[in-house]
Amino acid sequence: MPARTGPPALDGLLFFPVTAFDPDGSFDPGAYRAHLDARLDDGPAAVFAACGTGEFPALAPAEYERCVSVAVDAAGGRVPVVSGTGYGTALALEYARAAQDAGADALLVLPPYGPGNGQDGLLRHIAALAEATPLDLILYQRDHTAYEPGTVAQLAALPGVIGFKDGLGDLDRMLRTVSAVRAAGHPDFLFFNGMPTAEMTQLAYRAIGVRLYSSAVFCFAPDVALAFHRAFAEDDRGTLTMLIELFLRPYVELRNLRPGYAVSLVKAATRAVGHPVGGVRAPLTEPAPEHVRALLELVDRTREALA
Repeated sequence: MPARTGPPALDGLLFFPVTAFDPDGSFDPGAYRAHLDARLDDGPAAVFAACGTGEFPALAPAEYERCVSVAVDAAGGRVPVVSGTGYGTALALEYARAAQDAGADALLVLPPYGPGNGQDGLLRHIAALAEATPLDLILYQRDHTAYEPGTVAQLAALPGVIGFKDGLGDLDRMLRTVSAVRAAGHPDFLFFNGMPTAEMTQLAYRAIGVRLYSSAVFCFAPDVALAFHRAFAEDDRGTLTMLIELFLRPYVELRNLRPGYAVSLVKAATRAVGHPVGGVRAPLTEPAPEHVRALLELVDRTREALA
């Protein structure tokens, strides 16, 4: 196995692009590249390609590799590219090899498929990935998969396991995880807030030592996402409060109206602001037009307040 190159720098706003599809539903590399180029010009710290916002579960292995390759080419070494992997261990290894061939810098390990993943099984799954790929691994807990703090501390000792992303929102559990990893002697291990619309909860996550977060808002309103990130970095409480009350809270309430809006509403808004990224693949469904209009109006009101 090739030698590891060391963990990528991920200090800044993290971009999770939507994956572009043609009208017939096929992967559209040109539209995807245009979406990437536009957002890379806005200066994110990393690209997380073909992850949750990018509909990883809807991508076949061959088009997944092409998707990651386009992201790597667009990034051009300016920022690291992290791509998703998931399902059971055998398929996760296939996606890991495809990501490596495409030139990715690291992998976001989505929860293994199926309910009831025990801690021993999670340990074996991640250990197999760490053994098989030179790419760094960021673990992701969400939905039916929850890592015990002690499990994360064990995994943090494996070569190449560099971070942990939380999509459960259990702050007590997350604080115990941070504490367990630090106590085990891994001060540089990375922690991420991976909640949908992570900006809404980021002040709470920062209080327990988690400074990195996903930003889906960056796909369709990069100026709003960057305004929040600057205010967060500078601890500008006035701007943070304004953005939470004026934009984030109503956006989260809108996002929660229907299942799947954490992806489909983001993609529809990205399309509405000029990126021809197409629709979502089944089993996701398109959002109601009035909900897309409501989101765009929220963005306009927020921009007026920021101005």
